[in-house]
Amino acid sequence: MQLGGCFIMDKFTSDKIRNVAVIAHVDHGKTTLVDFMLKQSHTFRDNEAQMQQTTILDSNPLERERGITILAKNTAIYYKGYKINIIDTPGHADFSGEVERTLNMADGALLIIDAQEGPMPQTKFVLKKALELGLKIIVIINKIDKQLADIKKTVEKTHDLFLELATESEQLDFPTFYSIGREGKASKILEEVKNSKNLESILDEIISFIPAPETEKGTFQILVSSLDFDTHKGKHAIGKIKRGVLRKGDALIDINAKGEKIPGKAESIRVSHGLKKIDVDEAYEGDIVDITGFPQVAIGDTITDPASPESLPRIILEDPTIKIAISANSSPFAGREGKFTNARQIEERLHKELETNISLKYEKLGERMIVSGRGELHLSILLETLRREGYEFQVEKPQVITKIENGVTLEPVETAMIDIPDEFLGVITSEMGKRKGIMIDMHSEGNGSTRLVYKIPSKNLFGIRNELLTKTKGTAVINIEFFDYEPLTPPISKLRNGVLIASESGSSLKYGLNNAQQRGITFIEPGTKVYEGMIIGENSKQEDIEINVTKEKKQTNMRASTADVHLGALTPPTVMSLEECIDFLDDDEFLEITPLNLRLRKKLLTKLDRVRQQRLQN
Repeated sequence: MQLGGCFIMDKFTSDKIRNVAVIAHVDHGKTTLVDFMLKQSHTFRDNEAQMQQTTILDSNPLERERGITILAKNTAIYYKGYKINIIDTPGHADFSGEVERTLNMADGALLIIDAQEGPMPQTKFVLKKALELGLKIIVIINKIDKQLADIKKTVEKTHDLFLELATESEQLDFPTFYSIGREGKASKILEEVKNSKNLESILDEIISFIPAPETEKGTFQILVSSLDFDTHKGKHAIGKIKRGVLRKGDALIDINAKGEKIPGKAESIRVSHGLKKIDVDEAYEGDIVDITGFPQVAIGDTITDPASPESLPRIILEDPTIKIAISANSSPFAGREGKFTNARQIEERLHKELETNISLKYEKLGERMIVSGRGELHLSILLETLRREGYEFQVEKPQVITKIENGVTLEPVETAMIDIPDEFLGVITSEMGKRKGIMIDMHSEGNGSTRLVYKIPSKNLFGIRNELLTKTKGTAVINIEFFDYEPLTPPISKLRNGVLIASESGSSLKYGLNNAQQRGITFIEPGTKVYEGMIIGENSKQEDIEINVTKEKKQTNMRASTADVHLGALTPPTVMSLEECIDFLDDDEFLEITPLNLRLRKKLLTKLDRVRQQRLQN
């Protein structure tokens, strides 16, 4: 069979299949390496557009904009008579649910480590999960051409990490490669990397070192690890065949979380080739397939032969740590900018998201829809996705999720690793002290920078990235990893200043904004439509104040020596991203999210209502 300029076999038995996950900390170069594997294995024709692209697998617009992998993806290459299924996984801790479910389809993993940064928090997380599943690991020390690369130190730290996490002695025996990912070349011998021309040495190692998938004899059985959807065929169930042969038209059953057996039929079978899915009439144990014909299937279900209806162990994920309340927009501008604006439409979309984003949890409390996830980025990506799809809604300040064990309330605690230039050491230790962070490690990196490691309650981390980046002029590198649950600590004092609140509705004017900028920084420019209760800036002091930014300069016929004093140019407004707006929120505020705008506002719009509420609380 000829496809994409590459000859492939029609059928692959399990001994000719290798299922490999690519795991790494964010931005250590795994997606770039996968790009070159696809290109060098002649997966694409020379004239196909993908040959000129980078980050081919990161097709989601948000992934390309942010330079991160959000959704795990499957692809396949054909090399020396073998089919290598490659699973590209996210590198950010907030998307660890994607990592956990997709590692179930792999038999080995390529662990990519940046030669300068060395093993990082997410490196530890993904390696721990891979070793727990018994995956064979090939280590690739990438970006060895970096000016500050310390290859010897990185290798030592990698061996230390394996010693810490390995549960069996054979896990300490792993091959190590060195690579320059952006040039698509690698070698087992460091000195030979520059003379290498490709990644064939890694592909050869995958075939020889990564085992063929373990299979059982018997009737067909598959654990659903991922879902896709199209309007023509409906839901697509994706997973690795555990046992048996799958043939098009087979009558099968879907065993769901409740143990219910729902009949269905394999209406179509597809397997990966590069970025494409090709239709086949049958597939064998060990291969990763895409099946349609099961409209009610969910991630974690088992699809199997009704003659032997046994379910496989469901995918177990760690609990979410942060929740955020979503509701229909209730501001005076509600319904003006969104395509989907009512609570029913928002709730339907969230239920659809839950089918594939299995790290999310959902509950309804009155008009509020509570969505729980693994971190701020996890939730903000969801909100940004809804916004781009035309949804309009409002959210409250995120809250950490506590739990009770043996009568003790526990809260999530995280490890924060911060790399900073030495000149900012004082301001960072001061900031982390305010947030009740406990320093557990500090050492010089030897290049004018210091690495600080803190243990800190998750609730005290809200807004930390923006604060540290501001205080270090954008030079801080912050990595956060979930540590454990510990007894609840008292809340810290308010770190943010008060806000400037619009006292009148209308359009903001230069004169009114000039007055506002005497009190603090502003978030809007002249001509912006505002409403009473909308937050238009941050005060330089702790209290909130109301300002009429729609106020015009008073007109008079009288002339004086001080008349017509020039207002001067306004300071450009501070424009915040969605994540920055969420970090900025206080308990008595909403963030109004529409396809066109992000607006901060008070929950109670009038000053009278806010004063009454304050009196009741006191």
